[in-house]
Amino acid sequence: MSKACQITGKRAMIGNHVSHSNHRTKRTFNVNLFEKKFYWVEQECWIRLKVSADGLRLINKIGLDAALKRAAEKGYLGV
Repeated sequence: MSKACQITGKRAMIGNHVSHSNHRTKRTFNVNLFEKKFYWVEQECWIRLKVSADGLRLINKIGLDAALKRAAEKGYLGV
């Protein structure tokens, strides 16, 4: 599975590592991902998601069901 948040859609970015002599080499900026289990009350089951720290804050703010609906509308989930 890729390094992407299933709630917000955040992915790893590519940029430059710049040394003191201004020499540039390619590097990746990875997402702060966690694999978490959530209890989905509406379906009465446990689900496992790869979620970024921003995705966790979104779930705490609007709830799991609303966050899953939003992610499915935007195409981040395979639901």
